Order: sequence, then structure tokens, then C-alpha cells
Amino acid sequence: MGSPLRRPGPAMAEIASFAGRRLTTMRHSTAYLEAGPANGPLMVFVHGWPELSLVWRAQIEHFASRGWRCVAPDMRGYGGSSAPPATNAYAMSELVGDMLELHDALGGAPAVWVGHDWGSPVIAALASRHPRRARGLVLISVSYFPKGFALANLTPLVDRMLYPTDRYPDGQWDYFHFYQTHFDLAAQDLEADIPATLASIFKPGSPAGVGKPAPSASVTANGGRYGAAHRAPPTAPDPSMLSQADFDVWVSAFGKTGFRPANAWYLNDAANIAYAERAPDGGSLRQPVLFLNGAWDGICDITRSRLGEPMSQACADLTVVDLQGGHWLPLECKGEVNAAIDRWLTETMGVSR
Repeated sequence: MGSPLRRPGPAMAEIASFAGRRLTTMRHSTAYLEAGPANGPLMVFVHGWPELSLVWRAQIEHFASRGWRCVAPDMRGYGGSSAPPATNAYAMSELVGDMLELHDALGGAPAVWVGHDWGSPVIAALASRHPRRARGLVLISVSYFPKGFALANLTPLVDRMLYPTDRYPDGQWDYFHFYQTHFDLAAQDLEADIPATLASIFKPGSPAGVGKPAPSASVTANGGRYGAAHRAPPTAPDPSMLSQADFDVWVSAFGKTGFRPANAWYLNDAANIAYAERAPDGGSLRQPVLFLNGAWDGICDITRSRLGEPMSQACADLTVVDLQGGHWLPLECKGEVNAAIDRWLTETMGVSR
């Protein structure tokens, strides 16, 4: 668990109409994008694996044009932010600490927090402990697990009709287990051809996979994400997901950091569970919460398993919207994500900004 990690490259540069900024404290350095009026209400976008702040381009452009002050950090271990060498530096308590420091630097006004993938557990953990910092939460793809986003809390909720225990002990979360048991190999395979890796990951979902075991359930049996080849097959980036310019930024960023820092987020289950247990009121969320579910998401969809149950029990004001997409909703359903958030802001929170 103490494997050394590579350090990041130089500070984030200006990207299109976004201002590239940096916050450096005694404990961490966070690079972030900012757009919109400085005096606008705050909306903070928190990405997951293996993303960058730039994953939110469409959302930032949309909400900044409507008067929101939009901020999107490169999370710990990604892009232009610092990447501590020890894997235990990627525990949830540290990730939340980074966001608290950033929020303080932005003035500390109650924000609408938007998270995708691992970003959703981060913002939910923050809001459960610091409710005054969040006027509302948008969780995308990964639902809320008040006892901690950890393998032990995920596998009991697996659909065992689709994933029999004897064949798929961890269900669709086998890749999570593989990162924990084959950390070095997993990173090496992803780094063998970074452009092909990223192109193979950022693909839109398809209804063809619904009702079938996800490839993520067989990573251990196959000896890795890419099997015996131990590298992604030659794959062209999908222009419907990322422009070539943005894809090039991704390739450059992971060429500097590699995948070890990003994968280290998966190595702190015990610490994350203990952290979750210390949350007040059992981690309940009293703020309005919007969950955007990918109907074709083979790992995280809440309609074909019990994955949504802990979130339903923990959220006092929950809205769930199904979108016709896979896991990468901010990229593959750009307009639909924006429209769903707009409706929720108006209908549930009573605000347009």
C-alpha cells in the first residue's frame, strides 16, 4: 500500500475560455478551471476516474453562460494537481480535505456540488460532514453509499441472478478488486499505450449490453483489463465524446502522472469505511440531491440491482433521472445532463442560478 507514485507535471495552462488557476496550501496543490462571473453563485464540478477537470467542459460552458461561477479542480493525483507518493494519501478524508481547502479559497459560500464517478462519493462525504457548504448535490453515475464507497459495501448489492457468486464473487466490481490485488500490473497495462487506453475507456454506452455480465466482472479471470496482451488494442478516440484537442490534453496529462495515482483511490477501503462511520447522523444528506443514472451503465446502473438502496435511505430529498447513456454521462449525454440539472435547479431548488 505504500507503492511510490509519480509526481505531476507543470501547472494547468489556460484552456479555451476557461481560466487555469492553482491553489497551494501546506498540504496540497490543486489546479482548477474557472469560468463565469466571479460574483455568481458557486457550482463546483468534481471528476472521477480516469478523468480531468476538462471532463466538465460542456457543463461549465452551459452554466457559466447562465451566470454561475463554475469551478472544476483536477483532483488529487490527476492533471496539474499534486500527487503524493504514498497510496494512503488517496483516502477519502484527504480528498474531502482538498475540497474544503479549495472551497475556503473560493470564499466558502454554499455551493451546488456536481460529481461524477469517484467525484460523487467525495462531494457526498463532504456534504454529510459540512452541510452548510452545500446548497445541493448532483451525483452522476455513482450513487451514494453512506457507509463508504468500498468493495465490502458494494458486493452485497450485486444482482446475483446476473452474477452468480461462484463465478463472479465481486460481480461487476471485480475490476475494483483487481486494482487492490494487482496494483502494479493494472497500472502498467493502462500505461502501455496511453492514447489507446483512454480511447478504449471513453466510449459511449449501448443498450446491447443490458442484461449481460459487464466486462469489468472478468478482469481477474482474464489477467487484467486487456487480458494476455496487457495493453489496450489500437483504438481511435470517439469525437462524440472528446474533441481531438481535449483528447490530446488527456494524453499529455496521463503521460506525466501515469495511472498509479488515479488507481490509488481504490486502495483505501478500510480507511474510507472508518471515515464514513464517523459522519454525523449516519451520513444522511438533508440537502436536495439529484442522481443522474446511466440506463446502459453496466457497472453502476441502479435499476437492475440494489445499488440505489443506500442512497434512497440516506437522502431526505432525492430526485432520480434516468438518461439513455452508459457510464460517461457528462461526455456522452452533454445536453441531457445540462437539461436535467437545469430542471432540478428550477423545480426542486427553486433557483435558476
